[in-house]
Amino acid sequence: MWILQSNTADADAGAMIFRLSAGAIKTIGRATPADFVVDAALVSRLHCRLTAGGDRIDIEDLKSTNGTFVNDARVERASVGDGDRLRVGRMELTVRRAAPHGNGI
Repeated sequence: MWILQSNTADADAGAMIFRLSAGAIKTIGRATPADFVVDAALVSRLHCRLTAGGDRIDIEDLKSTNGTFVNDARVERASVGDGDRLRVGRMELTVRRAAPHGNGI
């Protein structure tokens, strides 16, 4: 399970948390066709696509007007892992890999 969490200080829409299970494919954008709707400045209708794997999330920019950024670098495609930062518009999301549930056996 992956968790993407915004910082309340930098998001127009307030704090947001998105959860992705391994194998999930989700989109971020400001319009209802997006899986994760973000009402924030500079976010395109369909901004980027996230494909969650077990050890990383693959990011693909969907020809957004203002770009998709990973750790402050503009990307067309990139992979992110625990601790990386993803920015869409003015909203920055910190990527975290959630600890697996269970008894550890």
